[in-house]
Amino acid sequence: MSTPDLSPPPRRITVDEARVRGLLGEQFPEWAGLPVRPVAESGWDNGTFRIGDEMLARLPSAAEYALAVGKEQRWLPLLAPRLPLPIPVPLAKGRPGAGYPFEWSVYRWLDGEPASADRIPDPVRFALDLAGFLAALRAIDTTGGPRPGKHNWFRGATLRTYDAQTERALTALDGDIDAGPAREIWKTALATPWDGTDRWFHGDIAPGNLLLDGGELAAVIDFGTCGVGDPSCDLAIAWTLLTAEGREAFREGLSVDSPEWERGRGWALWKTLVTCARTRGRVDEEAENARRVLAGILADASR
Repeated sequence: MSTPDLSPPPRRITVDEARVRGLLGEQFPEWAGLPVRPVAESGWDNGTFRIGDEMLARLPSAAEYALAVGKEQRWLPLLAPRLPLPIPVPLAKGRPGAGYPFEWSVYRWLDGEPASADRIPDPVRFALDLAGFLAALRAIDTTGGPRPGKHNWFRGATLRTYDAQTERALTALDGDIDAGPAREIWKTALATPWDGTDRWFHGDIAPGNLLLDGGELAAVIDFGTCGVGDPSCDLAIAWTLLTAEGREAFREGLSVDSPEWERGRGWALWKTLVTCARTRGRVDEEAENARRVLAGILADASR
């Protein structure tokens, strides 16, 4: 299997409320009178704006992220009826205009607050609910589904795509962490083969994309990295959010074998090392959380 090339980082643009109002006025005048306000935690790949009380607009921040718009427009309406929890379903597809260069989408607003450990009163119940959602997603027919590519930064493909990033992070963290065990986890993940059975995956099962209602999993959002391939990328959440008990329940609920679990741990390690390197020397919440997750990954592997 050849290793995909990530190429240079995307050249991102910013979008403000005035631009969104301009796009609505040009393309969806029936919504032009509704208030527009940015969503506080809108993510990196898209600018997200609430339109009135019932809708939101997602505008890709770079050409690479815009590749996901057509995919979401096609596939999310087909996936949604087959899943046990709500997911975003497009209401409309926007085109370039008002000085904005990419396609974009309007969705129905989904209520909920982003997941975090302190908001989840029953970690095992949460883990089982998440496992049930992913099991249902994996069971959907993959015929014609989007293969890994630039549209999802090669989620569902080989972890070797991220080998250079991981090595750079380990070098940057030399002296701050015990790099030996981390390298062993990474090497094991790289060497663990996938059986080649395609499954649907979300691609970015992260706390910000899991919405809670009353502490329980209520919706899963942001399918920009979804596709069909190796679904082990969706297992990273087992280390980045779940408790030790929740992690075991999650693995059992999803019936994950040892090879896939090792690759999932590799996905979690890559993501965490890159964050640790980027936040090195900082003492804020993001940096502290990344160090805590890394310590958990290393401790779990040692057991």
